[in-house]
Amino acid sequence: MPRTVPARIHVLLASESSAAVVIRRGPSRHTAVIGWDRKTDQFKVGQWLYGRIYERRCDLSPDGRHLIYFAMNGRWDSVVKGSWTAISRAPYLKALTLFAKGDCWHGGGLFVSSHEYWLNDGYGHEKQRDDARLIQTKTYPWHEAYGGECPGVYYVRLQRNGWAMKYTAPDSAGGQVAVFEKRVSAHWQLRKIAHATVHHPVGKGCYFDEHELWNSRTDETVTCPTWEWAEVDGGRIVWAQDGKLFAGHLGAKGLGSVKELQDFNALHFEKLEAPY
Repeated sequence: MPRTVPARIHVLLASESSAAVVIRRGPSRHTAVIGWDRKTDQFKVGQWLYGRIYERRCDLSPDGRHLIYFAMNGRWDSVVKGSWTAISRAPYLKALTLFAKGDCWHGGGLFVSSHEYWLNDGYGHEKQRDDARLIQTKTYPWHEAYGGECPGVYYVRLQRNGWAMKYTAPDSAGGQVAVFEKRVSAHWQLRKIAHATVHHPVGKGCYFDEHELWNSRTDETVTCPTWEWAEVDGGRIVWAQDGKLFAGHLGAKGLGSVKELQDFNALHFEKLEAPY
C-alpha cells in the first residue's frame, strides 16, 4: 500500500488574545485555514483554498482578528494574476484588502499593530481592494532584513514574537540554517532550527524546521525529530507532528502532561463561504 503522508501544519498565534490560526496543507494543493481558541482548545475550519498558501510569509494580527497571507493557485490569466497577497478576517480567506501579484517573488507581510501592516512588496503588487481600517506602513519597521523570500518575513516574525536568533550558517548541502531559541521556564529553552535548502528531505519543502529542548542547568538536549512546528504558549509548549497538534508542560524530568489537541488528517476539501 502507498505510504500516507500526514497533513502539514503551521500555526500563527495572536500575541494579544487567545486566538490562533492553523494552516493545514495536504494533499499538496489543498489548504485549509482553521481557527483555534487557545483558551478552550476548540477548532473551527474557516475556508479552503485549492492552491498553496506560503505559511512563512503569513501573519496574524496581535488581536487575532486579521490574517495576512500570500497564496498561489497558478491561474495566471485571472484577475489576481495567479498569486496574491490578501488580508482577511481570521480564520477566513475572503480578502478585505487584496493585492494581485503575478509571480512568487516576495509577497505576504507582517502586522506592525492590530491596524497597521507591512507589505513584503519588492515589486509587482497591484492593489485591487483596500479596507480603509487597515493601514499600510510605507517604511520598513524592523532592523533585521533577510531578503524578499520566506526568511525575510518568517525570521522577522520569529524575532518579533520573542525568539532570539543565535546564529546563521551554511549547511553541508549548500543551503543555510538559522538557529532560534525561546525561553520556556527557568532552565528549559525551546530551540528552532530553520533550514533553507534545495536539498531537502523527502516530504519536506525547501524551508523546514527542526526542534530541540535544551536544559541550561544540566546541558541536556532533547531532540524532537517529528515536530514540524512548535511554540511557547503561556506555560505550555504546543507543537505539530504527523498532522496533529499537541500540548505539554516541561518540568524537572522533561516534557510531560502531553495531550493531543486535534488531528487534522481526516479533513477534506470543502467549498465554504466566509460569513462576511
